[in-house]
Amino acid sequence: MRKLRNNELGRISVSTFKKTTKTPIIVVLDNIRSLNNIGSVFRTSDAFLVEKIYLCGITAKPPHRDIHKTALGATESVDWEHKEDTLTLVKELRAKGIEVAAIEQVENSVMLDEFTPRPNNKIAVVFGNEVKGVQQEVVSAADYCVEIPQKGTKHSLNISVSCGVVLWDLFQKLQ
Repeated sequence: MRKLRNNELGRISVSTFKKTTKTPIIVVLDNIRSLNNIGSVFRTSDAFLVEKIYLCGITAKPPHRDIHKTALGATESVDWEHKEDTLTLVKELRAKGIEVAAIEQVENSVMLDEFTPRPNNKIAVVFGNEVKGVQQEVVSAADYCVEIPQKGTKHSLNISVSCGVVLWDLFQKLQ
């Protein structure tokens, strides 16, 4: 086996990305503190052709060098918008018929490996603050709470890792 060179990866241009049919997934970041986590979410969202990212509350927005350091240009390809209040956004998305799944550990959560999004429907996934998680009022307003099964001692993943796991899983299920 030989490692592929960058020019062999079949990367598309930003303009082609913008025209490409997107995966019907919207990412909502609820008060994310780490600029590196935000950049990683952009990069992962680019990889799985996510439709849009909403940066809510204290979540920083591009341009910022610490976001760009991990996003590697994905802030230019993935559509994004800042919203002051996550709960208001969730209500707006639900009113448009978009199902909302908070990614959180709650009573009666659905495990990610058992969760099936409705076919032919957009889904918004909400990821919460690194310490406090998704706000309770947002959890209460969501259609579902989806939990990533974990078997170790920590039962906690970094938000950028959680986003990668969830987006990969949904990307596969929606293909």
